[in-house]
Amino acid sequence: MAEWEKEPVVVIGLGRFGTAVALELTRRGIEVLAIDESPKRVQSLSGHLTKVVAADTTDIDALRDLGVDEFYRAVVAVGTDIEASILTTSLLVELEVDDIWAKAISAHHGRILDRVGANHVVYPELEAGERVAHLVSGRILDYMQVDEDFAMAKITPPRQVVGMPLGETKLRSKYGITVVGVKYAGKTFTYATAETELTHDDIILVTGRSRDIDRLVGLD
Repeated sequence: MAEWEKEPVVVIGLGRFGTAVALELTRRGIEVLAIDESPKRVQSLSGHLTKVVAADTTDIDALRDLGVDEFYRAVVAVGTDIEASILTTSLLVELEVDDIWAKAISAHHGRILDRVGANHVVYPELEAGERVAHLVSGRILDYMQVDEDFAMAKITPPRQVVGMPLGETKLRSKYGITVVGVKYAGKTFTYATAETELTHDDIILVTGRSRDIDRLVGLD
Protein backbone atom coordinates (compact mmCIF):
# COMPACT_ATOMS: atom_id res chain seq x y z
CA MET A 1 0.00 0.00 0.00
CA ALA A 2 1.41 3.40 -0.99
CA GLU A 3 2.05 5.96 1.78
CA TRP A 4 -0.81 8.24 0.69
CA GLU A 5 -3.19 5.28 0.80
CA LYS A 6 -2.43 4.82 4.50
CA GLU A 7 -3.46 8.35 5.41
CA PRO A 8 -6.52 8.77 7.65
CA VAL A 9 -9.92 9.24 6.02
CA VAL A 10 -12.90 11.23 7.24
CA VAL A 11 -16.27 9.58 6.58
CA ILE A 12 -19.29 11.85 6.91
CA GLY A 13 -22.70 10.19 7.24
CA LEU A 14 -23.14 6.85 8.94
CA GLY A 15 -26.08 5.28 7.18
CA ARG A 16 -25.63 1.82 5.67
CA PHE A 17 -23.24 3.01 2.96
CA GLY A 18 -21.12 5.27 5.15
CA THR A 19 -20.92 2.69 7.92
CA ALA A 20 -19.83 -0.01 5.48
CA VAL A 21 -17.11 2.26 4.07
CA ALA A 22 -15.86 3.27 7.52
CA LEU A 23 -15.78 -0.29 8.85
CA GLU A 24 -14.00 -1.63 5.77
CA LEU A 25 -11.37 1.12 5.91
CA THR A 26 -10.82 0.32 9.59
CA ARG A 27 -10.51 -3.38 8.78
CA ARG A 28 -7.79 -2.47 6.26
CA GLY A 29 -5.82 -0.70 8.97
CA ILE A 30 -6.70 2.86 7.91
CA GLU A 31 -7.51 5.37 10.63
CA VAL A 32 -11.02 6.78 10.26
CA LEU A 33 -12.72 9.86 11.65
CA ALA A 34 -16.43 9.12 11.31
CA ILE A 35 -19.01 11.90 11.71
CA ASP A 36 -22.78 11.80 11.85
CA GLU A 37 -25.42 14.19 13.15
CA SER A 38 -27.16 11.37 15.06
CA PRO A 39 -25.78 10.69 18.56
CA LYS A 40 -27.57 7.33 18.48
CA ARG A 41 -25.65 6.19 15.37
CA VAL A 42 -22.41 7.50 16.82
CA GLN A 43 -22.97 5.58 20.05
CA SER A 44 -23.70 2.35 18.19
CA LEU A 45 -20.35 2.53 16.36
CA SER A 46 -18.17 3.95 19.12
CA GLY A 47 -16.47 0.64 19.82
CA HIS A 48 -15.87 -0.26 16.20
CA LEU A 49 -14.21 2.79 14.63
CA THR A 50 -11.05 4.75 15.41
CA LYS A 51 -12.94 7.93 16.25
CA VAL A 52 -16.64 8.60 15.79
CA VAL A 53 -18.33 11.86 16.76
CA ALA A 54 -21.70 13.58 16.47
CA ALA A 55 -21.54 16.94 14.69
CA ASP A 56 -23.27 19.17 12.15
CA THR A 57 -21.12 18.85 9.04
CA THR A 58 -22.88 21.79 7.37
CA ASP A 59 -21.09 24.03 9.91
CA ILE A 60 -17.57 24.84 8.73
CA ASP A 61 -16.45 25.76 12.26
CA ALA A 62 -17.50 22.32 13.51
CA LEU A 63 -15.47 20.70 10.73
CA ARG A 64 -12.44 22.84 11.59
CA ASP A 65 -12.78 21.99 15.29
CA LEU A 66 -12.62 18.29 14.35
CA GLY A 67 -9.52 18.85 12.24
CA VAL A 68 -11.20 17.86 8.99
CA ASP A 69 -9.11 20.44 7.14
CA GLU A 70 -6.03 18.35 7.94
CA PHE A 71 -7.33 15.28 6.08
CA TYR A 72 -6.26 14.40 2.54
CA ARG A 73 -9.34 12.25 1.76
CA ALA A 74 -12.99 12.43 2.69
CA VAL A 75 -16.10 10.43 1.92
CA VAL A 76 -19.45 12.26 1.99
CA ALA A 77 -21.96 9.47 2.55
CA VAL A 78 -24.88 11.63 3.66
CA GLY A 79 -28.13 9.87 2.78
CA THR A 80 -31.33 11.45 1.52
CA ASP A 81 -30.63 14.99 2.78
CA ILE A 82 -29.40 16.33 -0.56
CA GLU A 83 -28.94 19.87 0.74
CA ALA A 84 -26.67 18.65 3.56
CA SER A 85 -24.74 16.45 1.13
CA ILE A 86 -24.07 19.33 -1.26
CA LEU A 87 -23.24 21.85 1.46
CA THR A 88 -20.92 19.43 3.26
CA THR A 89 -19.09 18.69 0.00
CA SER A 90 -18.68 22.37 -0.78
CA LEU A 91 -17.30 23.01 2.72
CA LEU A 92 -14.73 20.24 2.25
CA VAL A 93 -13.66 21.97 -0.96
CA GLU A 94 -13.38 25.24 0.95
CA LEU A 95 -11.26 23.47 3.59
CA GLU A 96 -8.99 22.27 0.75
CA VAL A 97 -9.50 18.55 1.31
CA ASP A 98 -7.69 17.13 -1.73
CA ASP A 99 -9.63 13.95 -2.53
CA ILE A 100 -13.39 14.07 -1.99
CA TRP A 101 -15.67 11.08 -2.65
CA ALA A 102 -19.38 11.87 -2.54
CA LYS A 103 -22.43 9.62 -2.65
CA ALA A 104 -25.24 10.65 -4.99
CA ILE A 105 -28.80 9.34 -5.01
CA SER A 106 -29.68 10.62 -8.50
CA ALA A 107 -28.02 11.85 -11.67
CA HIS A 108 -29.08 15.44 -10.88
CA HIS A 109 -27.61 15.17 -7.39
CA GLY A 110 -24.41 13.76 -8.84
CA ARG A 111 -24.05 16.62 -11.34
CA ILE A 112 -24.35 19.17 -8.56
CA LEU A 113 -21.77 17.35 -6.42
CA ASP A 114 -19.43 17.34 -9.38
CA ARG A 115 -19.94 21.06 -9.96
CA VAL A 116 -19.29 22.02 -6.33
CA GLY A 117 -15.98 20.17 -6.42
CA ALA A 118 -16.33 16.46 -5.57
CA ASN A 119 -13.44 14.55 -7.16
CA HIS A 120 -15.41 11.30 -7.36
CA VAL A 121 -19.19 10.83 -7.40
CA VAL A 122 -20.53 7.35 -6.65
CA TYR A 123 -24.03 5.95 -7.08
CA PRO A 124 -24.22 2.91 -4.77
CA GLU A 125 -27.96 2.32 -5.14
CA LEU A 126 -27.89 2.69 -8.93
CA GLU A 127 -24.83 0.47 -9.29
CA ALA A 128 -26.33 -2.16 -7.00
CA GLY A 129 -29.58 -2.03 -8.96
CA GLU A 130 -27.82 -2.51 -12.29
CA ARG A 131 -25.84 -5.43 -10.91
CA VAL A 132 -28.90 -7.17 -9.47
CA ALA A 133 -30.82 -6.63 -12.72
CA HIS A 134 -28.06 -8.38 -14.66
CA LEU A 135 -27.92 -11.24 -12.16
CA VAL A 136 -31.68 -11.71 -12.16
CA SER A 137 -31.91 -11.61 -15.94
CA GLY A 138 -30.34 -14.99 -16.64
CA ARG A 139 -26.96 -16.66 -17.04
CA ILE A 140 -24.79 -13.89 -15.53
CA LEU A 141 -23.34 -15.13 -12.23
CA ASP A 142 -21.66 -11.88 -11.21
CA TYR A 143 -21.39 -8.45 -12.78
CA MET A 144 -19.32 -5.31 -12.21
CA GLN A 145 -19.61 -2.04 -14.11
CA VAL A 146 -16.07 -0.63 -14.42
CA ASP A 147 -16.88 2.41 -16.56
CA GLU A 148 -19.93 4.11 -18.04
CA ASP A 149 -20.28 1.50 -20.79
CA PHE A 150 -17.73 -1.16 -19.90
CA ALA A 151 -18.17 -4.12 -17.59
CA MET A 152 -16.77 -7.40 -16.35
CA ALA A 153 -19.02 -10.41 -15.91
CA LYS A 154 -18.82 -14.00 -14.70
CA ILE A 155 -20.97 -16.21 -16.93
CA THR A 156 -21.45 -19.75 -18.16
CA PRO A 157 -20.18 -20.15 -21.73
CA PRO A 158 -22.69 -19.94 -24.60
CA ARG A 159 -23.04 -23.24 -26.42
CA GLN A 160 -21.61 -21.65 -29.59
CA VAL A 161 -18.14 -21.40 -28.00
CA VAL A 162 -18.08 -24.79 -26.26
CA GLY A 163 -15.73 -27.46 -27.59
CA MET A 164 -13.40 -25.26 -29.66
CA PRO A 165 -10.30 -23.19 -28.85
CA LEU A 166 -11.20 -19.63 -27.84
CA GLY A 167 -8.99 -18.32 -30.61
CA GLU A 168 -11.34 -19.89 -33.15
CA THR A 169 -14.56 -18.54 -31.62
CA LYS A 170 -13.91 -14.97 -32.84
CA LEU A 171 -15.66 -13.62 -29.75
CA ARG A 172 -13.73 -10.37 -29.91
CA SER A 173 -14.30 -9.68 -33.61
CA LYS A 174 -17.95 -10.81 -33.61
CA TYR A 175 -19.12 -9.60 -30.23
CA GLY A 176 -16.43 -7.25 -28.89
CA ILE A 177 -15.91 -9.58 -25.92
CA THR A 178 -12.63 -10.76 -24.39
CA VAL A 179 -12.47 -13.88 -22.23
CA VAL A 180 -9.86 -13.14 -19.56
CA GLY A 181 -10.31 -16.10 -17.21
CA VAL A 182 -11.79 -19.57 -16.96
CA LYS A 183 -12.80 -21.76 -14.05
CA TYR A 184 -13.00 -25.44 -14.86
CA ALA A 185 -15.39 -27.56 -12.82
CA GLY A 186 -14.01 -28.15 -9.33
CA LYS A 187 -10.98 -25.87 -9.85
CA THR A 188 -10.05 -22.22 -9.34
CA PHE A 189 -9.90 -19.45 -11.94
CA THR A 190 -6.94 -19.34 -14.30
CA TYR A 191 -6.02 -17.17 -17.28
CA ALA A 192 -7.72 -17.95 -20.58
CA THR A 193 -5.62 -18.30 -23.73
CA ALA A 194 -6.34 -18.71 -27.43
CA GLU A 195 -5.95 -22.48 -26.93
CA THR A 196 -8.43 -22.71 -24.04
CA GLU A 197 -11.36 -25.03 -24.78
CA LEU A 198 -14.57 -24.73 -22.77
CA THR A 199 -17.22 -27.15 -21.61
CA HIS A 200 -20.79 -26.45 -20.49
CA ASP A 201 -19.72 -26.92 -16.86
CA ASP A 202 -17.07 -24.18 -16.95
CA ILE A 203 -17.38 -20.57 -15.84
CA ILE A 204 -15.72 -17.75 -17.76
CA LEU A 205 -14.79 -14.18 -16.86
CA VAL A 206 -15.42 -11.76 -19.73
CA THR A 207 -14.92 -8.03 -20.33
CA GLY A 208 -16.50 -5.74 -22.87
CA ARG A 209 -19.17 -3.12 -23.41
CA SER A 210 -22.26 -3.72 -21.31
CA ARG A 211 -24.55 -4.17 -24.30
CA ASP A 212 -22.11 -6.64 -25.90
CA ILE A 213 -22.08 -8.75 -22.74
CA ASP A 214 -25.88 -8.73 -22.73
CA ARG A 215 -25.85 -9.79 -26.39
CA LEU A 216 -23.41 -12.62 -25.67
CA VAL A 217 -25.42 -14.08 -22.79
CA GLY A 218 -28.53 -13.93 -24.95
CA LEU A 219 -27.08 -16.25 -27.61
CA ASP A 220 -28.65 -19.35 -26.09
